[in-house]
Amino acid sequence: MVDDQIILTPEGYERARNELDLLKNVKRKEIAARIQDAKELGDLSENAEYAEAKNEQSFIEGRIIELENLLKTATVIETPSDSSVVHIGSQVTVKQGTSQRTFIIVGSNEADPTNGKISNESPLGKAFIGKKAGADVTVATPAGETTFSIVSIG
Repeated sequence: MVDDQIILTPEGYERARNELDLLKNVKRKEIAARIQDAKELGDLSENAEYAEAKNEQSFIEGRIIELENLLKTATVIETPSDSSVVHIGSQVTVKQGTSQRTFIIVGSNEADPTNGKISNESPLGKAFIGKKAGADVTVATPAGETTFSIVSIG
């Protein structure tokens, strides 16, 4: 795969599409109304509500551009039908010592480690890709090298 390639799961693509729809069809109108209300308050140079609304509008427009570009250029990776090896989109259950955790391998735009979604570009994600259930994987972590055993792949 190309290093600069943006990878999304079908769920990630749908979330981005829904967020774009919300921003374009709801948030834009809300912010336009807030700006109009703030303008009616008078002097714009000392109007904190107007300045805040304009800043939010700028953020929303930037996010819309970002999402439109993401959706245009992203490659949607279907959940692999071959669950014998770890791919992007795989759900991987690993054991480290006595603890067991489950991760979903996703593209970097969808990574959310606190919810178990790790990037294919992260040290763990890179180490798991291409491995089979039963494999031991050693990963360099800030605390030193850590070994994970792949319990199952879904």
